Amino acid sequence: MKPVERRLLRRLPRRVLVTLAVLAAGQGVLLIVQAGLLARAIADLETWPLLPLAGVVAGRAVLAWATNGVAGRAAAAAKRDLRDALLTHPAGGAGERVTLLTRGLDALDPFFTGYVPQLLAACVVPVLVLARLFTADWASALVVAVTVPLVPVFGALVGLRTAALTGRQWGALQRLGGHFRDVLAGLATLRAFGRTGHQSVVVRELAGEHRRATVGALRVAFLSSLVLELVCALSVALVAVPVGLRLLEGGMALSTGLLVLILTPEAYLPLRALGARFHASAEGVAAAEQAFAAFDAPPERQGGLVPQRDTAPEIVLENVTVRYPGSKQAALKDVSLRIAPGERIAVAGPSGAGKSTLLLALLGLVTPESGRVLVDGVDLADLDPSEWRRRIGWVPQSPRLFAASVTDNIRLGVPDAPDERVVEATRAAVADEFVAALPQGYATVLGEGGTGLSAGQRQRLAVARAYLTGAPLMVLDEPSARLDLVSERALVEGAARLLADRTALIVAHRPALLALADRVLRMRDGRLVGNGMTSPDAETRAVEMRGANASRMEAGGADVTGTDPGVEHHAVRLTKDLSDTADYASARVRGGGARAGGVNVRGTNVGEAEAGGVDPKGADMGGADANGMGAGGAGVGGEAAA
Repeated sequence: MKPVERRLLRRLPRRVLVTLAVLAAGQGVLLIVQAGLLARAIADLETWPLLPLAGVVAGRAVLAWATNGVAGRAAAAAKRDLRDALLTHPAGGAGERVTLLTRGLDALDPFFTGYVPQLLAACVVPVLVLARLFTADWASALVVAVTVPLVPVFGALVGLRTAALTGRQWGALQRLGGHFRDVLAGLATLRAFGRTGHQSVVVRELAGEHRRATVGALRVAFLSSLVLELVCALSVALVAVPVGLRLLEGGMALSTGLLVLILTPEAYLPLRALGARFHASAEGVAAAEQAFAAFDAPPERQGGLVPQRDTAPEIVLENVTVRYPGSKQAALKDVSLRIAPGERIAVAGPSGAGKSTLLLALLGLVTPESGRVLVDGVDLADLDPSEWRRRIGWVPQSPRLFAASVTDNIRLGVPDAPDERVVEATRAAVADEFVAALPQGYATVLGEGGTGLSAGQRQRLAVARAYLTGAPLMVLDEPSARLDLVSERALVEGAARLLADRTALIVAHRPALLALADRVLRMRDGRLVGNGMTSPDAETRAVEMRGANASRMEAGGADVTGTDPGVEHHAVRLTKDLSDTADYASARVRGGGARAGGVNVRGTNVGEAEAGGVDPKGADMGGADANGMGAGGAGVGGEAAA
């Protein structure tokens, strides 16, 4: 028996194994009784043994039913435990995990319901049959005792080859399942680029590889059946021929001869059936081997400390370096950062700079190669992961909404939250108006992934979900990246309420969200550039327009009339370092007025540029007023439009 099979057996409670062994012994005893009654009925030509014979057959059927029931319940419990354990252990890619958790563990049914009961029967029934044969005819029993061990020997020789082929078959199935899942996930992209035909060919090739591996395993399984049947047939013949000759010579009673001939095949039958059960369970054993490999992987360091404070925490990163498996380039390189309690930090930078890895390190989802993350002076690795994540509010770029009611989606982090708090969180996220307009309000059941809601509405529900948790630390990962200006304005308003009196780390590019931060940090090639900015500097080329004292502004080609004529600025580039995509076509302040023509502010940071003494911190791209006048598109300091 292989180590993985022994580990699977240890997954079954001892009482289950004892019960199955007792049921197997009962079947063995009834088998011997059945053989004796049948031999007597034939030898003596009597009918009275037929009634008890029918009772014995019925008893064997009941025991077989009980065996299947006990084994089935044990299999369900063992698979449930394995699935629960796998959810806490990494096991390859997403496609491999899905295949292992579904098809892989389901393939363990033949092992628990077929192989294990048959293994116990193979250990018990031949011993009982041999004991009865020794009492009936010791010569025949001796032949059976010598030939019975040949069955497992030949079965093991063929089984070694079967295990290797089944492992290859399981690997092909995993590749097929993982690739097929990836194709389904990216089907829209494949269709857009006209690559569905190519992927159909790839899936067909993987399916062919799996089919060939399966046929190869079946070929060896059939060969095993042939070998075992041949061995058993020859062994039975070694007993049957001498018994027949002795019956002809009158050296053996007919009832004894019939009993020997009936019981001899039954001594080999459990071993033959065990070979067939072994092949049927081979795929499940291969899947279990991968599951146990995931269990045996070195566990990540996990502490058990519970954060002591429920107030806004202090976060300190000390020389943190993160490198993903198989990558030569570090995603984070010697990053050091301190976030004071209640401070809001924004992080900007080009794609691949390490912003998302920084968030994952803070969430405890990646383990630093070197350095450490401190929470209120305690190493994050020493904290209990679940307790730590309960203190984090998370607003991702693409929030996941489920096919449930609006209320249930908002309650995801706090399932027992009362309706009053749900309404409060929805209002804080500026989502109450569109939720009230839904057909059934808060009871409206959303489609999978939030189907039926716009991107901005889904983001505001994510803000409401984070607000409801009341977590002292908020993490926002570019929540406004795909929103229009109107949706962004509503999101920023809700985010401002969400971040009040909380420590926050925000990954963003667009100025409206950056303006909520106390400091803006830039990342490049996995490193922090500078210590953060609270005012313009030479590197960002932020423009200060002091003394403009604007009384009327117009964005997108409108005039901005001020009191200081003659001031002219051409082709001002704002926040170049904070956004590689910013393109300010021109900005002009002239003759008592200014014109911002064709300004593209997407993904930029307005820094702290001032217009007429108005601090643009907190600016949003909504349509606010500048000194009471229409700004046509964006606000500065929550009042003026830029």
